[in-house]
Amino acid sequence: SALLGEEWVVVDVETTGGSPEHGHRVTEVAAVRVSDGVIRERFATLVNPERRIPSMIASITGITDAMVRAAPRFCDVASDLRDFLHGRVFVAHNATFDWRFVCSELDRSLGRSLDGRKLCTVKLARKLLPQLPSRSLDGLAIYFGLEIESRHRALDDAVATADVLLRLIHILEDRGISDWSGLETMLGARSPRRKRSAMPRSMESA
Repeated sequence: SALLGEEWVVVDVETTGGSPEHGHRVTEVAAVRVSDGVIRERFATLVNPERRIPSMIASITGITDAMVRAAPRFCDVASDLRDFLHGRVFVAHNATFDWRFVCSELDRSLGRSLDGRKLCTVKLARKLLPQLPSRSLDGLAIYFGLEIESRHRALDDAVATADVLLRLIHILEDRGISDWSGLETMLGARSPRRKRSAMPRSMESA
């Protein structure tokens, strides 16, 4: 289908905190290129954030100050990453978070940001699978029978999100949605009402 034939790039970043506007930086970035239903290429690196990683964040991601001390700075990888992303649909689980951090870092390094299409797999799963109590990456991995080797490490999370994306595309095709225009129309429509999950919506993005 046209959707499977799209050039997708699935991105995950690990960071020092929740907001680039508050000075938080990327500590790891991964991107996987997907087309024709297959992961074609992978880009992944630790990043020296040029600031300390809070211990609470390190306990979640497993990424410590010692691990990133000798890693490249974002400005060292920015051009390669932007080339990898250029012209492809930017996909992430809770895409606004990853998009904001990548845009902030690219702007800081190159003086230019990202443009183009983006897709959030949380929003897509919320539309397609309203019956699930959680659309977290863990919840979707369990639903689809996927294994995530190192949760909260960028490459493994990006690969898992890519696998989720491909399964969601198959659901779209089963429902007769086979191109980007149809996908946008479906995402713009109101979701059916459902009982509120006991899990806060913010947890779905974890």
